[in-house]
Amino acid sequence: MATIPFNEIFVGTVEDQLGEDVPVLPKSKLHQFVEKFFSRKDTFLDLADQYGGPLYILDPDMLERRGCRFRTVFSNVLPDTGFYYAVKSNNHPEVSRTLIRTGFGLDVSSDQELKMALSLGSEDIVFSGPGKSDSELILAVENSEKVVVLLDSFTELYRLQQFAQDRNKHIRVGIRLSTAASGLWQKFGIPAEELTRFCVAAASCTHLFFEGIQFHTSWNLDPDKQILFIAQLGKLLSALPSSVRDSIKFIDIGGGYWPEQGEWLNLAGTKKGAIIKAAQMSPEQDKTHYCLPSQSIECFAKALGTAIEKHLLAIKAYRICFEPGRWISNDAMHLLLRVMDLKGSTIAITDGGTNAIGWERFETDYCPILNLNRPALEEHSCSIMGSLCTPQDLWGYSYWGEDLQIGDILLIPNQGAYTYSLSQNFIKSIPQVVSL
Repeated sequence: MATIPFNEIFVGTVEDQLGEDVPVLPKSKLHQFVEKFFSRKDTFLDLADQYGGPLYILDPDMLERRGCRFRTVFSNVLPDTGFYYAVKSNNHPEVSRTLIRTGFGLDVSSDQELKMALSLGSEDIVFSGPGKSDSELILAVENSEKVVVLLDSFTELYRLQQFAQDRNKHIRVGIRLSTAASGLWQKFGIPAEELTRFCVAAASCTHLFFEGIQFHTSWNLDPDKQILFIAQLGKLLSALPSSVRDSIKFIDIGGGYWPEQGEWLNLAGTKKGAIIKAAQMSPEQDKTHYCLPSQSIECFAKALGTAIEKHLLAIKAYRICFEPGRWISNDAMHLLLRVMDLKGSTIAITDGGTNAIGWERFETDYCPILNLNRPALEEHSCSIMGSLCTPQDLWGYSYWGEDLQIGDILLIPNQGAYTYSLSQNFIKSIPQVVSL
């Protein structure tokens, strides 16, 4: 009887049990994306000639369009709204400055971000995040007319009360409710069942105005998780004593909205790819890409608006606040790289390393790499690597264009979220940022 190799048994089992667990990215959608950026190649090439590289390219007009669209769709379905850009998603000052002009407040998570928000003239700031330091809470108190502190625990409540009392200041606060019963996300907020106890404790803090509740679910490809928690929150609010419930003015439903492009993945980003890696197999990279689809922000607004009207606004006319980050900034910044070396047809080395994005994103995530000097709707297999002295310095496994030559300029589009703000001075400097 013939022996079947273990890897063939294993792969067959994965395919049988999981199938294609993530849908394949349609070629038509991919071609449309690539063509859109090739049509602007002269603009990007001019910037490369003018500034050299590597470069981050910021598109302020795109930021304004994204910000205005987000505000409009939610304002159309809810009577009283507030919008706060999550600075951590892209902390370049020009991003926040642009969004302030479009009517956004800022959501900050450190004294560094708070100082930047104040220096930009923001008059409407929410300060969220766990483990706030004494100096961070004191800075918030000193700017209490502009800052609302979204508390993360009972400990923060009492510490902030002491700092405000010592300075004879009063400051507005809210509390974050945890949406996770287990796992790493438990680090954020307090369990929902402790809300009543927190409200009683907050009422005893003479220098704090307890005015709101925040929650956040992340990586929202659709609004389902948010809707479930909104329903739970409605029950919690209904159970509060009326005197406590009446003090609450806003409900902040956080961010986590995924851009409607969806999440594009390499094989390694799928369940099947993860299992193959765990079995210490190295499947050949091909040009099949995958996509977790996401709903449009209009669909989010319609579904969330309905849930909020039913479960929250039926209790009281709360102001509903939003903290978008990724959805706003993702499409508004791009990376330009130059090919510095070729090693046969299988490896290209660029002048910029992945210290520019701060993590090994492209081992799992897929983003088309466009050769602006030789544009073509042809995708060629080639490991596009950075110039850092580490083997994990990978941009992708393919490029779009006729071919690839030393000196060619490569564009990696839509790198505006959780890339620049995670960049680090590791071996090489962080790329310069220039605006379109």
